[in-house]
Amino acid sequence: MKPDIQSLIIHEDDQLIVIHKPAGLATQSARIGSQDMVSLFKNYLVKSTKTKGKEPYLAVIHRLDQPVEGLLVFAKTPAAAKGLNEQLTTSGFGKYYLATVHGIPTPEEGTLTDYLIKDARTNSSKVCEKSTPGCKIAKLHYRTLQCFEDSAQLEIHLDTGRHHQIRVQMAHSGHPLIGDRKYGSEYDTDADRDHLHLCAYRLTFKHPKTGKEMEFQL
Repeated sequence: MKPDIQSLIIHEDDQLIVIHKPAGLATQSARIGSQDMVSLFKNYLVKSTKTKGKEPYLAVIHRLDQPVEGLLVFAKTPAAAKGLNEQLTTSGFGKYYLATVHGIPTPEEGTLTDYLIKDARTNSSKVCEKSTPGCKIAKLHYRTLQCFEDSAQLEIHLDTGRHHQIRVQMAHSGHPLIGDRKYGSEYDTDADRDHLHLCAYRLTFKHPKTGKEMEFQL
């Protein structure tokens, strides 16, 4: 069942579009005929603008894993894509997540810095030594918002954007995300496995054309 596109749009102007991605939909898929956010919104732009039969421009600035819900921004022009990508690579782009993890992290606020290596064959990443060929540094900051009996809700701010970064780093720290079948399934009960407890709930950046500070929150 296709989602209601209009209900997913948080903000749209002539340069960009901010959307609320549902859990379970890929940001972009290489599989022909599969439903993903890029395909859905290109079809939306075809219908809502005068493209004269041409494929509309829509650039992916950042991605969310398929099971992750949250905010995404796409660029509608090459100039906007250039400006947003520059912010993404210079830490001018703020990506904040809410996550529920097993256990209660100590300290209650901190920074995790690791080196990650991706295995394309298994579509997974793992923490490795700094000397590992092809590895990339991964850094995030977490802050505990609520503590429960044997779990905690965290706000996580990404300093880098690596493959499965939050899921891998939190699992490596001993606090995997609830519902993460790939990196922490041994911690979950059957009741936990209905969905991954991770949401990209807040996004901040400067508008690539006007320079205005933009902030969006679910």
